[in-house]
Amino acid sequence: MPVSPAMAEDLARRVRELYEDAEAALLERLAAALEADIDSPRWAELKRASVGDLRQAVEAIADALQTDTTGAVAEALATAYNRGRQAAVAELGALDIGRELAARSALPNAPAVDRLAASYARDTRPLYQRITRAVLDTYRSVVARASGTQLLTGITRRQASQRALDQFAARGVTGFVDSAGRRWDMASYAEMAVRSVTARAAVEGHIDSLAEIGVGLVIVSDAPLECPLCAPWEGEVLALTGPPGPRTVRTERTIQPTGLRGLLAAPRTVAVHIAGSLVEARAAGLFHPNCRHSLSAYLPGVTTRPPHHATPGTSYADTQRQREIERHIRRWKRGAAAAMDDAARRRATAKVRQWQAAMREHVAAHEHLRRDPAREQIGQAR
Repeated sequence: MPVSPAMAEDLARRVRELYEDAEAALLERLAAALEADIDSPRWAELKRASVGDLRQAVEAIADALQTDTTGAVAEALATAYNRGRQAAVAELGALDIGRELAARSALPNAPAVDRLAASYARDTRPLYQRITRAVLDTYRSVVARASGTQLLTGITRRQASQRALDQFAARGVTGFVDSAGRRWDMASYAEMAVRSVTARAAVEGHIDSLAEIGVGLVIVSDAPLECPLCAPWEGEVLALTGPPGPRTVRTERTIQPTGLRGLLAAPRTVAVHIAGSLVEARAAGLFHPNCRHSLSAYLPGVTTRPPHHATPGTSYADTQRQREIERHIRRWKRGAAAAMDDAARRRATAKVRQWQAAMREHVAAHEHLRRDPAREQIGQAR
């Protein structure tokens, strides 16, 4: 059974739900703090005095999120690693080469799982550091801008506060920017990080199992709607160890021919073209988050390269348009969560329905696309 990032995708859902619920709670807490006493002439003074209460509420949400996420990620990594190992057992179990592996205990490799957990913690640490600052900075900014708004612009304090909250909700609680300059909302970045690290755990469980019985080559599947990062590696053989770069080697057949006729007709060795190392391919982008490719053992003289399957009528750009529509849906759902009154909530809800209609039209126009409602959620909106 091949291993792929999709094998661990469901494990990221629980972590995403934790972030979505926290994000919705933060937006609602911020809106409630600003709305309290909003008609009072002392509103700005009261808001400045209550910033400490808001800080405590935000820090409590962030601490609970970090605690819950740590446990969920540890469980997800162990599960993903074990799935990858079991995939190797299933893949090779029918051959003599797989009997030894099938008989072994499929326990997670603790050092590998711990290393991946540490990697996730390092990647997401900026999220927790940004939460409190982002919410409090927005709170202070809204108070400062709304204090004299009515005299200067003719709009009410409530309207000015709602506008600022809408902007904050549109970019997400943290407005987090990664090392490549891409902007993420909190839940999307956390899900991306979890999907990436659990996919790595599944692949490592698989290749660790193959290495235990001396299988040193793997082959990349052909996948529909491949992205430019993965396309160069489709159908290619990769080495689990050794230097990067393409090369051709001669190696013994995994299963030697039997019988006099087979011995005379078939060579005992075969030439194998290796496109590079697995480490090299992953560094170049193979198995990125949302990658559709899988990896399986390459057995010289047994495994054949997969045929290429085109996907008529649908392109990689169409999948990216679907991701864009999902972002718009989540954006306006955050807007509804940050609404200070029914009118603002109705406007945001109308936008949600507008983009949901766009999603239905887009999916209907491309038969190979499937809608995933979980990717359109931000948690329980009030």
